[in-house]
Amino acid sequence: MKPLKLVAVSAGLGRPSSTRLLADRLAEAARGRLAGERDVEVRVVELRDLARDIAGNLVTGFPSPALAEALRAVTEADGLIAVTPIFTASYSGLFKSFVDIVENTALVGKPVLIAATGGTARHSLALEHAMRPLFAYLRAVVVPTAVYAASEDWGSGGDERTGALAGRIARAAGELAGLMLRRPPAAEPVEELIPFEQRLAALRP
Repeated sequence: MKPLKLVAVSAGLGRPSSTRLLADRLAEAARGRLAGERDVEVRVVELRDLARDIAGNLVTGFPSPALAEALRAVTEADGLIAVTPIFTASYSGLFKSFVDIVENTALVGKPVLIAATGGTARHSLALEHAMRPLFAYLRAVVVPTAVYAASEDWGSGGDERTGALAGRIARAAGELAGLMLRRPPAAEPVEELIPFEQRLAALRP
C-alpha cells in the first residue's frame, strides 16, 4: 500500500518563523495520529523560497521548475496543512498569490487543515472569515478545528507542547488524520441529464 502524502504549506516570511514552526508541529502531530494505520510522507512547502517564482508565474502564466514541483506536491497530496501569518485581518498576500495559481480543481475533496499565526489573539477570527471560505470555495474538505497561534501561545524556546495550543494542535491533527484515512472518493463524471418524460417513456412496455 502506498504511503499517504501529507503536505504543509507555510507562508511565513521570517527565519526562524513561527508560521513554519506551527506547520511543523501540525505535520508532526498528524503523522503521529496516522502512525500504525498508514505510512506517511511529509513535505513542507516554504512559500518564502518561492516568492519570486510565484510573482513571475502571475505575470507570465508559466511556473518555474521549483514552483511547478511545489504545485504538483499540493495537487497530489492526500492531506494539506495550510498555515499563514495574519496581516491586516486576513491571510498574507504571498499565501493568496500561491493559492491563486493552484489549479482550481486541485483541492476538490481534499482534506485541509487551516492554521495561522499572529501577534495577538484578536486576529484569530481571520481563520473563519477569510481562510475557511477560501478553501470552501475551492471545494476542499476543511477540518472543523482551525488552529491559531498568537505570540503568547508559545512557551519559552518556542515550545507549545503543553497548554491550550497543544490541545488545539492535537485535536485538529486528529481530525485531519481521520479524513485522510477515510478520504471521500473522487468526484464522478456528471451523467447526461435525461428529461423525466423520456425516462418515463423508456419504462413503459
